[in-house]
Amino acid sequence: MLLLANLFWGLSFPTIKAMTLAFERLAPGCGTWFITAMSVMPRMLMAAGVLLIFQARDLASTTAAELRQGVIMGLFAGCGMLLQNDGLQFTAASTSAFLTQFYAILIPVYLAVRSRRNPGARVWVCCLLVMAGSAILGRFDWHALRLGRGELETLASSLFFMGQILTLEAPQFRENRPERITLVLFATEALIFLALSAATAPSAAALALPWRSAPLLTFNALLTVFCTLGAFLLMNTWQPKITATEAGLIYCVEPIFGSAMALVLPAWFSRMAGIDYANETLAWPLLVGGGLITAANILLQLAPRPKAVGVQQA
Repeated sequence: MLLLANLFWGLSFPTIKAMTLAFERLAPGCGTWFITAMSVMPRMLMAAGVLLIFQARDLASTTAAELRQGVIMGLFAGCGMLLQNDGLQFTAASTSAFLTQFYAILIPVYLAVRSRRNPGARVWVCCLLVMAGSAILGRFDWHALRLGRGELETLASSLFFMGQILTLEAPQFRENRPERITLVLFATEALIFLALSAATAPSAAALALPWRSAPLLTFNALLTVFCTLGAFLLMNTWQPKITATEAGLIYCVEPIFGSAMALVLPAWFSRMAGIDYANETLAWPLLVGGGLITAANILLQLAPRPKAVGVQQA
């Protein structure tokens, strides 16, 4: 189920890129902060609306723990997405892709320090394979790395994504309903990016663009159904059934799906939206980098399964 969530998130890479290009064509001169906010706000608002419709009759039963977990996760996810997207304006895409996956290392390190227990050689080998695969997949160049604004923001975003993963499996929230915390998460993110959109909008007409442009509506519909509703409901339902370390490594499969979809979707998006966005080509980094990340997840899955059912978190 988490691999399926990664497949949905992979769709977001070419879709958001195409939506950004379409937005720049329809509203030239918009700032990067505004475009970043408008690439997230509509789908979070629509996703929250969909879940609100289905949960309206039972909304009063929302517990304090569900509200707390949903808000915390929404703040972590919102801040992570904001920093990641802004950092991308000041660093190479390959550097951003590599540094974002750093939470795959941070999670086992954090848990090892907190529990004072070594997770074992298998986990560390898997982490190294994932980081090597991410570096190759993103064509990461060590010589071009510098800790400027873009790199620091991307590393900070990885910390926030780690916080989201750890909050989801926190023992005190184990009885929470995944569909309810997902609604609160969406509402929290929608408010964050709605406020940012309003604060950075060059005009009221720019705020209305996603709702009156057919290409932007199509992109937001894809992001809402698959990358938001589908992916987050799968994540919030199934991640608590495994460890945070395992989940962090599985989530590194996301750029593999994103790279694969970028081989075919950009040309179709370009015809639909009237933009210039060429398909990427199949090259050795996708095969080698994706192979290393896949090998890491297979190696982790070959570990003996614990007898107890549920979260195996110390």
